[in-house]
Amino acid sequence: MRSILFAFYQLTRLPLPGVHFDEKPCGHSTAFFPAVGLLLGAILAMLAWAAQWCFPDQVRAVLLVSGMVVLTGGMHLDGFMDSVDGLFSGRTRERKLEIMRDSRVGAFGVIGAVCLLLTKYTLILGLPNQVLTWMLITVPAVSRWGMVIAITAFPYARQEGLGKVYAVYADKKELLIATLIAALTAGLALDLQGIWLMAVGATFTYLACRRITRELGGLTGDCYGFINEMTEVILLAAVYPFLRLNTGL
Repeated sequence: MRSILFAFYQLTRLPLPGVHFDEKPCGHSTAFFPAVGLLLGAILAMLAWAAQWCFPDQVRAVLLVSGMVVLTGGMHLDGFMDSVDGLFSGRTRERKLEIMRDSRVGAFGVIGAVCLLLTKYTLILGLPNQVLTWMLITVPAVSRWGMVIAITAFPYARQEGLGKVYAVYADKKELLIATLIAALTAGLALDLQGIWLMAVGATFTYLACRRITRELGGLTGDCYGFINEMTEVILLAAVYPFLRLNTGL
């Protein structure tokens, strides 16, 4: 139970009962990351349903993109910006890690965040209503499953940091539980499209983590946020060819 609470406490800004920090259940909480994504997706789906009665599609898309940032406190977006600043700096490994630790956001990070949010907005806006609801439920769960893959399959680059807790205590058991939750969510929500999205998400996560590991010697907590944000974009884009092949969208 504590691990479930830690998962929601670490990945969201939802009002939750206070819980005393403990490294072991915090590390094991990775098993429930997709469950957190499922709840966040359900909230977004309800927001989309309510917004359609009051606002045009463009405003609804803005509310959905903004809603995810608010629900998570922007923590994954912050990790994305820090990662972009470091990875695209062209510096040495040590300097890249220093840049990513810096609380200030650089030009690369700002540009990357603007492009990321605009891309999410455009992809959400273009989805047909009958698909949008199920995508909103599925994408956050699968993207957070990608974070679990990154945590359990790749080394941690620093000697300390919150991300280190996950890397130490999360193993194959947590990955298996997370995979089952993500697979059930994707399969029940989108059937074959869900299987396709899981394959795309896993492939992107593996290739991105391997590239980052070559540059940094491992991953960091910021990299986990980067993986989540980029996987969401990849998944939103990946459904379009599937829809075109099957419905002529």
